[in-house]
Amino acid sequence: MNLDKMFFGEFLKKIFSDTVQVKYWDGTEEKYGEGEAKFKIFINKDISKKDVIRDPFLTLGEAYMDNVLDFEGNIREIIESVYKNKESFLNKADMFSKLYKVLPNTLKKSKTDVQYHYDLGNDFYSLWLDKTMTYSCAYFKNENDSIYQAQINKVNYILKKLNLKEGQRLLDIGCGWGELVIEAAKKYGVNAVGVTLSQEQFKKASERVVDNNLDGKVEIKLMDYRELVGKTDKFDRIVSVGMIEHSGRKNLPVYMQDIRDMLNEGGVSLLHCITAQTEGEANQWIKKYIFPGGYIPSIRELVSLMADNDLHLVDAESLRLHYYKTLKCWAENFENNLDEIRKIKDDRFIRMWRLYLNACAASFHYGVVDIHQFLFTKGLNNELPMTRDYLYED
Repeated sequence: MNLDKMFFGEFLKKIFSDTVQVKYWDGTEEKYGEGEAKFKIFINKDISKKDVIRDPFLTLGEAYMDNVLDFEGNIREIIESVYKNKESFLNKADMFSKLYKVLPNTLKKSKTDVQYHYDLGNDFYSLWLDKTMTYSCAYFKNENDSIYQAQINKVNYILKKLNLKEGQRLLDIGCGWGELVIEAAKKYGVNAVGVTLSQEQFKKASERVVDNNLDGKVEIKLMDYRELVGKTDKFDRIVSVGMIEHSGRKNLPVYMQDIRDMLNEGGVSLLHCITAQTEGEANQWIKKYIFPGGYIPSIRELVSLMADNDLHLVDAESLRLHYYKTLKCWAENFENNLDEIRKIKDDRFIRMWRLYLNACAASFHYGVVDIHQFLFTKGLNNELPMTRDYLYED
């Protein structure tokens, strides 16, 4: 066996928790592990050992995108097999994150980063999201809920947690395609403002406001929420779903200060975001190809910043398995609509997006990330229900 194949043999033996069969670029095959192989891996060309050692996330991710690396078997389960091995590189991202250069998330950079991901086109997202166009963790009240029903559940669950009252002012930071603000205005009679940096989301959300006859009740703004601070009346409720992960680590204190400054005294805020156990930058493949400028905050970072700003934590709930199931549904929808996706995206993009959806599903199932909803108030609020019963009443 040549030295390159010896390297990959040792590397692959150490990262999987299941037996794998590997077919190398010269046509030879090797099995690593005991018993029957659960997966088959194809290494179609030699991959630089130096690059794998320096950054396996970026190197192997690009190798898959370029069809240098391929799999036979369920790609999510293959990645889960690596996560289940606690000694694998997937569980040691901090070792590699120290190499990354982190640029500050200025207003201009935040806009560019968000548009990179969310302005891929409403036609693309509509092929695999549900009809609400909700692109964040759903909430499965029942095992057999469709992804559409689970997204409706999620929006209703968040609105219940906010304990909305008619006439209140609600701000949604990172409002996506507008489902939450539209539902809040329809169901609770609040006056809602949604902000987004995505041209595509702004266009679609604005159309939906008109379609729902909510002019004057719901306003969609194409802007960075930071441009609102000090320039608008304060809000009774502020919600943010899946936005803070785009802010960057250095802007976490800014976010909490801004929430404090924009909330009325006793006001309530809900932060729905991906979380990490410990602090560390996202891997370079994700930052280069999927979420430039992204940072996953740790739970303790967020809670500490709440305390610094007289924001009182009322409730924190993990939705980790809900996001696993959400991503699994999206990945299945993606595969079921490949014929249509191929009309607008090339093969490299498709392989990139397939890896992204399945790697994220694996990460929430057996990996290193979680997702939480944090409910907190500005100062003390003695009017929220004392139990959670109200969350589960229809």
